[in-house]
Amino acid sequence: MMKLDKQTIAYLRLRNQQLLSSQCGTAGEVVARLGAMQAQDYANALWAIGVRLPGATVTQVEQALADHSIIRTWPMRGTLHFVAAADVRWMLDLLASRSIAGSAGRRRQLEIDEATLLRSGALLQETLQGGRQQSRAALFAVLEANGVSTAGQRGFHILSYHAQTGLLCFGAHEGKQPTFALLDDWVPHAPTLPHAEALAALARRYFTSHGPATVEDLARWAGITLTDARAGLAKVAAELVHGEYAGAAYWMPPVLADQHDLALPVLLLPGFDEYLIGYRGRSAVLDAAHEDKIVPGGNGVFQPMLVIDGQVEGTWKRSVKSKAVRVQIQPFGVLGAAHQRRPQAAEQYGRFLDRPVLG
Repeated sequence: MMKLDKQTIAYLRLRNQQLLSSQCGTAGEVVARLGAMQAQDYANALWAIGVRLPGATVTQVEQALADHSIIRTWPMRGTLHFVAAADVRWMLDLLASRSIAGSAGRRRQLEIDEATLLRSGALLQETLQGGRQQSRAALFAVLEANGVSTAGQRGFHILSYHAQTGLLCFGAHEGKQPTFALLDDWVPHAPTLPHAEALAALARRYFTSHGPATVEDLARWAGITLTDARAGLAKVAAELVHGEYAGAAYWMPPVLADQHDLALPVLLLPGFDEYLIGYRGRSAVLDAAHEDKIVPGGNGVFQPMLVIDGQVEGTWKRSVKSKAVRVQIQPFGVLGAAHQRRPQAAEQYGRFLDRPVLG
């Protein structure tokens, strides 16, 4: 078993996550390679794809959503993600049931019973059939008009339940507002997989795109039991290699781990980016002393990150105007020579938005 250090782990994760030199040619390929990409913050999620696809613009990434090659839904952990169209059904089948079971108590508190779910599902099916897309507000209005209350959090839980069970998915945005569509209309043909095969596919996708990573990282990322994570890894372990860091086994695709003499880029990664959020343990790329700056108060809201030589070294903010974007970077400390590379990362973000950057 090879010995790993923080520098090697960071390099390999950057490479496998397509943050060094991307092997992907389209937004759909980026999402498929990573398996799933957190997408609860829509603007951040678009940039998470764009930063892995040099030369791409936000318009091109959104077109992949409009073309149905990328689907935005709740496949795992009860959290919105982008997934490839070809993966959406087997991932929902494998992963969403745990989220559905986990939120059953909350549905009871909201008095969302089986009859309510059946009634709302039929109404949503009727409203959206034929390829129609409707905003959340429009769907809530339909439900209310037919005696299904959406008060409080009822509407959100009704929609998320029907997405997790495969009835709904997000449609294209109308301006700044998302819409919903029927998954059968959006992705009429997508494979399902037997349970053991799906666990293997999940483990393969995760370790090849997120490795080096532990089996505990996989369980946390996918929201599955450690038993299932180990079962999936066992199916694909022969395709992977592993190294040791801090007493744990880290799995990854076969590589020459000592060949990382490339100059690592300065990156402006979005909040909730897979480079950090895709792992249970984050100490290899983020000093514990700075965790509270990335997730203030442990509130679950991840800030956009400045990454230098694979390490999270600061945060950044953007202010998007009609004709320009202002980027403000807040490093954790003095950056030295690496500070001079910072403008290139901001310029990449400006090109993605098709706007000049104000420093």
